[in-house]
Amino acid sequence: MAEFTLDLNDDQKQVRDWLHGFAADVIRPAASEWDEREETPWPVIQEAAKVGIYSLDFYAQQFFDPTGLGIPMAMEELFWGDAGIALSIVGTGLAAVGVLANGTEEQIGTWIPQMYGDANDVKVAAFCSSEPDAGSDVASMRTRAVYDQAKDEWVLNGIKTWATNGGIANVHVVVAVVDSELGSKGHASFIVPPDTPGLSQGQKFKKHGIRASHTAEVVLEDVRVPGHCLLGGKEKLDQRLARARERAQSGGERVKNAAMATFEASRPAVGAMAVGTARAAYEVALDYARTRTQFGRPIIDNQGVAFQLADMRTQIDAARLLVWRASWMATTGKPFESAEGSMSKLYASETAKKVTAQAIQILGGNGFTREYPVERMHRDAAIYTIFEGTSEIQRLVIARTLSGMPIR
Repeated sequence: MAEFTLDLNDDQKQVRDWLHGFAADVIRPAASEWDEREETPWPVIQEAAKVGIYSLDFYAQQFFDPTGLGIPMAMEELFWGDAGIALSIVGTGLAAVGVLANGTEEQIGTWIPQMYGDANDVKVAAFCSSEPDAGSDVASMRTRAVYDQAKDEWVLNGIKTWATNGGIANVHVVVAVVDSELGSKGHASFIVPPDTPGLSQGQKFKKHGIRASHTAEVVLEDVRVPGHCLLGGKEKLDQRLARARERAQSGGERVKNAAMATFEASRPAVGAMAVGTARAAYEVALDYARTRTQFGRPIIDNQGVAFQLADMRTQIDAARLLVWRASWMATTGKPFESAEGSMSKLYASETAKKVTAQAIQILGGNGFTREYPVERMHRDAAIYTIFEGTSEIQRLVIARTLSGMPIR
């Protein structure tokens, strides 16, 4: 088991510097253009694929880093560049985590490579869980998967929403209800292969922030997928459902559902994204405060500005420490006895909103214009307290964990 450390090793530092260079040289110069266009930045994704950042090998190396710091370090640097473009680059990872968390070795080896493609033919993937009437309340999910035993096929019907890469993805991972009586414990995840009839893109959302990332509805109309597309396989599903029924009848311990397993694995990574955006805004504000002169001196000499910057830096560092702790715990198998994963996501996301707002205030009128990036960073930061579990849900998870109440 890797010991917890705050020192990156030489290999990690090399990767961090490489990612920082890509973020500074490729992502940042393109950020304003793709934010305005509100389109997927395919040229940037392709460039990331060419240098090896957008690839299964790269994310596997970071995912299996024994210290647990590979993924949060990578997320922070890429999102320091720009949140919208970075999400387009890493959005496939959520679907990949869904397969890693619930799939068999054969499914992992078959489908995850198809999610990325290669430098000459870039692909993306989508994880589809939220629905118009089931966001935080996953128990209200209505998308159904019915097993056709004669054909060994699952038939999926429903509408998913807020899906990153939804409709444009090569591979979709869809969470659906297989036993409605079990609530959120009656869910399962399915692979929908490329060009499967019945899957289509619904509404594409025009968003407040992260506008370079494609977000849309996914419509499923009698979508038939082979039996082997059920993540984990039917035998494992039947066993899990049987245990859930027994425990529901006896009032025993609850089991995790497929969507929750994916979110638990990814929440510290979302916290790292928020840290990257907050750090970027802080650095702009710090540089501006050092060079902007009013009343004959740099504005950083004013206590009101200096104290804001001190608080911003303190909060960013605290958020990073919470993210790193949760990531190390997840990698080394330590249980989140106090919901440390949710803590990291909650604090980091709230910090990003606060720090980016303070950055605008420090820049004054300039901060409110699109001539400076903090306006875009503030819009982008708003998503961190919403997606993959709102701040309110994180607080609920933390409170119930501390009290010993079940989390459904």
